[in-house]
Amino acid sequence: MITAYNLKFHYLYTGGIMNNTIGELNSKPHILIVDDEENIRLMLKRHFKFLGYEVEDRENGTEALKLLYEKRFEVIISDINMPKMNGMEFLKKVKQEYPMTHCIMITGYVTMQNVLTCMRYGADTCIFKPLEDMTELEEAVKNAVDQLKKWQVKLKAMIHMKPEK
Repeated sequence: MITAYNLKFHYLYTGGIMNNTIGELNSKPHILIVDDEENIRLMLKRHFKFLGYEVEDRENGTEALKLLYEKRFEVIISDINMPKMNGMEFLKKVKQEYPMTHCIMITGYVTMQNVLTCMRYGADTCIFKPLEDMTELEEAVKNAVDQLKKWQVKLKAMIHMKPEK
């Protein structure tokens, strides 16, 4: 019998964490950067590639969702204010469709509403622009990847367990 739990476990084991970039501890996690400002995208892409991540970028949420249908990412770094689809709408869709994907929101428009909405929709954190010191963003990405690796260890341990009858 196929249940929602079985499907989620199957996804995590066969196509998600276990078989993708997090599958091997020495493989490179994938990051998707979504921002309408090209200079921000390029700066973040260069920075995280230099740190050893596989990085792709898109200029809006609509294009990013198209890429997510084709490819799996462990972490998404997304701006909040973008044309076509704003970051909050994008975050909400990502968390509905890809709940294991970690989302880090960035914004130059610092409001209580933005921060609370990020929390409500399941973002890992919200980081304010300008991104002069990358330490906070680096730590957020590292924490997201570390959390996925912890789940990987648990899932690998479950492989050797006998199923309940």
